[in-house]
Amino acid sequence: MSTSALTWPAEAGLGWAFWIGPFAEFGFMRHALVAALALAASSAPLGALLVLRRMSLLGDAMAHALLPGAAIGFVVAGFSLAAMGAGALVAALLVAALAAWVSRVTQQKEDASFASFYLIALALGVLIMSMHASPVDLVHLLFGSVLAVDRDSLVLVAGVASLTLAALAVLFRPMVAESLDPEFLRSVGGRGGWVQQAFIVLVVLNLVAGFQALGTLMAVGLMILPATAARYWARSIAALCALAVAIGMACAYLGLLLSFHFELPSGPSIVLLAGLAFVASAALGRQGGWWSRRTPRLAAHGG
Repeated sequence: MSTSALTWPAEAGLGWAFWIGPFAEFGFMRHALVAALALAASSAPLGALLVLRRMSLLGDAMAHALLPGAAIGFVVAGFSLAAMGAGALVAALLVAALAAWVSRVTQQKEDASFASFYLIALALGVLIMSMHASPVDLVHLLFGSVLAVDRDSLVLVAGVASLTLAALAVLFRPMVAESLDPEFLRSVGGRGGWVQQAFIVLVVLNLVAGFQALGTLMAVGLMILPATAARYWARSIAALCALAVAIGMACAYLGLLLSFHFELPSGPSIVLLAGLAFVASAALGRQGGWWSRRTPRLAAHGG
């Protein structure tokens, strides 16, 4: 990053150089933008379905479950996209299968099983990395760097996003039905178990793609926060998904600009903006936000 680039905000105000210049001049910024927009487009609708299922914490659990597999991939092959991605995918699917199995054979509910296994996975991953890598490597794995996305990572993210959007186009209605009323889906002959498994696989794939850019701890932020923010504005499921994607893309774009101009970490900048969108929506959203719930009471009391 050049010195002149860092002084753009002071020299050029909020003109073209501020909003477009970084992406026009620097290839790494274009790579980061494409990767972040693709992640927002594919992961935000999945986050919306997780919100409908009241399973938002599942995304967080699965993101943590990636860590031991990615750590083993790092130990075997270093910062290899293929090794770390394959390890993360296997680890997350294994945690999902174990949590589902424990909930079936014991009285433990599935959310508690997921929480237990993701904590085990997180501790195991940190332990492996601390034994075989430097603190810098561990920070990179946990928090990622979207500004360091290379062509191989970009291909992975684009491939996962394309696969996810195609799968959602085909399976959207049964996934919504399974999210809202799985008993109804089974009663009309739908294969709820198969739909749920396909949904979990898509969530894991998006988290694997996301951790390449945002790290294991930040990847879930772009999945869940835009969806929880959109929930306060949308009145239909289609609108919820579309608005979640729009919020995710806006946060990705603005987060990269903040990261570039003010030398902030890129992943946390994106996720924090999504968090601000959630807080603002919770306060002002028309669908159950604080102000919309307070206004009728004020009117009823003449205030």
